Amino acid sequence: MAQHHHKISRRKFINQGGLAGTGLLLSAQVPAWAGFRQPGPPLPVNDSHTKQMQALYERGTVTTYLKSKNELKYIGMPVGGINAGGLYLGGDGRLWLWDIFNLNQEGINPVDVPWKDAVHAGKKIRSRDGGSYVAPPRANEVRLLEQGFAVKLELGEKTVTRFLDERDWDEISFESTYPVATITYTDKALPVQVVMQAYSPFIPLDVDRSGIPASVFNIEIRNTGVRPVKATITGWLENKAAPYTGPVNRLERKSTAFHEQQLIGIDYTLEKSAFGNQQADKSFDFGTLCVAAINENAVTNVDVEEPYGAALFAAGAEQEILKAAQQKLIGAVLSPVEVGAGQSAAVPYVISWHSPNLVIDDGKVLPEADRGRYYDNRFKNAREVAGYVAANFKELSDLTMLWKTTWYDSSLPYWFLERTFINVSALASTTSHRFKSGRYWAWEGVGACQGNCTHVWQYAQGTGRIFPAMERDNRERVDLGVSLQENGGIWFRGEYDKRPAIDGQAGRVLGCYREHQMSADQGFLQRNWNKIKRATQFIMDQDKNKDGMVDTPLENTLDAIWDGEIAWIVGLCIAAVKAGEQMAEEAGDAAFAAVCREYVRKGTRNMQDHLFNGEYFIHRPDPVKGRKNVGSYNTCHIDQVFGQSWAFQVGLGRVTDPQQSRSALRSLWKYNFVKDMGRYAETHKGGRPYALSGESGMVMNTNPKNEPQPYGENAAWQMGYFHECMSGFEHQVASHMMAEGMTDEALMLTRAIHDRYHAAKRNPFNEIECSDHYGRAMASYGTFITACGFEYHGPRGYIRFAPKWDKENFKGPFTAAEGWGTYTQKTEKGTQTITVDIKYGVLQLNQLSLEKTAGLRKGKVSAAVGERQIAVKTVAKGAELRILFTGPLRLQPGESLTIVMGA
Repeated sequence: MAQHHHKISRRKFINQGGLAGTGLLLSAQVPAWAGFRQPGPPLPVNDSHTKQMQALYERGTVTTYLKSKNELKYIGMPVGGINAGGLYLGGDGRLWLWDIFNLNQEGINPVDVPWKDAVHAGKKIRSRDGGSYVAPPRANEVRLLEQGFAVKLELGEKTVTRFLDERDWDEISFESTYPVATITYTDKALPVQVVMQAYSPFIPLDVDRSGIPASVFNIEIRNTGVRPVKATITGWLENKAAPYTGPVNRLERKSTAFHEQQLIGIDYTLEKSAFGNQQADKSFDFGTLCVAAINENAVTNVDVEEPYGAALFAAGAEQEILKAAQQKLIGAVLSPVEVGAGQSAAVPYVISWHSPNLVIDDGKVLPEADRGRYYDNRFKNAREVAGYVAANFKELSDLTMLWKTTWYDSSLPYWFLERTFINVSALASTTSHRFKSGRYWAWEGVGACQGNCTHVWQYAQGTGRIFPAMERDNRERVDLGVSLQENGGIWFRGEYDKRPAIDGQAGRVLGCYREHQMSADQGFLQRNWNKIKRATQFIMDQDKNKDGMVDTPLENTLDAIWDGEIAWIVGLCIAAVKAGEQMAEEAGDAAFAAVCREYVRKGTRNMQDHLFNGEYFIHRPDPVKGRKNVGSYNTCHIDQVFGQSWAFQVGLGRVTDPQQSRSALRSLWKYNFVKDMGRYAETHKGGRPYALSGESGMVMNTNPKNEPQPYGENAAWQMGYFHECMSGFEHQVASHMMAEGMTDEALMLTRAIHDRYHAAKRNPFNEIECSDHYGRAMASYGTFITACGFEYHGPRGYIRFAPKWDKENFKGPFTAAEGWGTYTQKTEKGTQTITVDIKYGVLQLNQLSLEKTAGLRKGKVSAAVGERQIAVKTVAKGAELRILFTGPLRLQPGESLTIVMGA
């Protein structure tokens, strides 16, 4: 969030009286696992509570939304490649949103929406203030162009046509397993079942092959009857290239059929007319589209007059057609299949696009090289995109499905895996871009607040683990490149705001340590150490009184400059300096490591002695200014131990006293977790509506001491933030609670967010803060990290797993610098067996750290890769066991490392 971009409008918004109100009453009944819980420890013990707690931990089943429960209308799963635009898959399999044409709109539905409760009648909310939360867009209301699929079935003498949308089937189920959705269509009158798997190629660690501007639809017909079925699968798409400027520029749209080996489809291009704009190819939305089937028997129809009529299933004689942009032009690709009794047949379809003319803010701020889309370097048009997908279909599809299987094949609950991973899909929205120069660039949320904002994106743990090359590039090209100043300060919005934000500064130093850890060697650190050192020194320079606690007023993520010594900023900076210490040691800079070590020692002691009030950490006012300006002061602030939370993400150990840290988290649970945000909002005005009546969440600040002016003596518009539930902050707290052993609270808080985004209420794939698909929400991945007790250091060849529950029978995915796979541990009859399976890439290991489970008997430790025995040494410290390999291991796909203890 940033004050300078929308200060006046936000103040106006908050001064309207606070839109959190009493909330909307929902007709749909959805689970509310967190709702049973009144805030405040100790946890109640009764049968009902026990059963509901058990449900949070249970494996459960895949989250499946149903037509029969009215759960499909809001679903919008991003199915375009990362950094390639924003395209939604609806709950019934039709595409919507179509934000792939460089419109740079703010929010997925950039209109002010009404707030329809009695208290706030007549008020409206913008996208950046929660419009899509209060009035979630419905798929049927945001369809820019015609698109869909249908099947024609020949059942003996009977012919039946069914369109793959919710109007034509008794039941449709949507399995929410991002990055792949499985949609099943059933009708009790038909002896077939249709199953669609929809996705864009998604391969962790591989940015390029995960950034293809295309969506894949594998449509399978399953014959559940006793007779063969002849079927025709048809996919259609409207030629609406240059949808906004095409008619104005008097362009013509051309549809051309093509046949390339097994890829058969229609290429949608644009032609200039004699009386049109001859510079139309410079327009922001100029480009091409394509629809194709990977099926050698497919045929085409370049001009279907009515997509919901019989003509849809008729092959056309024409191979090319040209129409004025004002006219509707729809093409279809037909794929005949025969399906034997009890058999199935599938046809993959590809819809691709190529709209290269991306320009942010009319190109006024960013350099010329940062105009255009990166995918334009790889593909000349949409047809080339489709051709690439077809030529590499097996590998792209297999690896995408392999990741889906690897992620969800776990002992962790399905709902937990879904919620902690789902926000990575923000990278496949127009929140995130990659310019033609190769530079990654992001808004805070769709179209709102420019420039890879450091104090927002530092929370986002998902990108650095799933696509670490993106974050390494951002550190080098932006934070340590265009943004780094001589004094070590980092501009917190790149070219868009040439000043540092203290929390973002700390987060970027910590990010440098994570990016180093997620590298295969020392290259990243060696190239950047001198710059990282300057950035770390800048943090220490903000400590005016040299007590190890920064006290120089600088911008922070709550859009203000706070005075004094602020626990959450102090702790975050201590964690960053400790990361600087670790990097200094690895870089061979012993002198700077010693400086950092002393700063951390002094800061940790003083934070413990002076910023802890016996229950939680506080904001100590500036000795001169006092509480004149806005701040958190003696209140209970959601990020008060954020530094320790970050430290757990990168294996830094303790930066905050453990007893005080846990007390602070218990205080957040006691004071800030709210069972019903509707009731809370009745007496706490000013917040934006990110949780409504009947919904649970953790608010930003509370005033346990009942002070009359808890947030400062002068009213400030930023105070409205303190009464909000912003999911990125909540995920950060949940990840920390998980790391500290507060697994009940961590799961309940995560589940509260998950239930707020149930499909009966709004889009499960769109966690909202300042606009849609907000970057901070990727903090959710951090809760997965801490649930696994995962640590990793690629250059050292070090990996650690210490699961927080199901320790005797745990299975979960992991990603490393060059590969990913599955970790398993089991304990049976006093023997603990560890398995590390590599699914993709390679994993280089020198040592593995584990936690010995209860009941493990004493005995030897053996290790093997396949049938090959591996010599190891062991070092035990309490429950931790480190296994040191006498020589480095390099595990390949299909290889498994097995360690047996206590045999």
